[in-house]
Amino acid sequence: MNQDKWDSLVVYAKEEFDVEEHKTEEIMDGMGSIERIVFNGPLGKIMLEREKKPLVTGRKVIASKRIGSDVSEELEYSDSESVDTLFAYKWNENMDDWEEMDADKFADISN
Repeated sequence: MNQDKWDSLVVYAKEEFDVEEHKTEEIMDGMGSIERIVFNGPLGKIMLEREKKPLVTGRKVIASKRIGSDVSEELEYSDSESVDTLFAYKWNENMDDWEEMDADKFADISN
C-alpha cells in the first residue's frame, strides 16, 4: 500500500461513508506510524489501519559464551526504505471486539 493508494482510500471512505474517527499515532519511538480510519459501511463498522515502518535490513545478536549470560538482539533499520501494511477489521457485536478481515479487498476499492 503506497501513499497515493492510501490517500485515495481515505478520500473514498470520507465521501461515501460516515467516518467516526481518523487519526495517526507514532510507533517505534517516532520511526514509524499507524494511521487509522473508522467508518460505518455496508458491512457494518469497519476500521482500516495503515502501518508504516522502516525496513529491517539486518539483525545483530549480542551474546556471550558464559553460562547464565543474557542474549539480546538489535534490529538494523533502513534510513531510506519503508514497509507499508494495510490491515482491515470489522466490529463484532457479539464479541465486542475488532475481527480481522482480508485487507486486499479494500486495497482496490478506491480505484
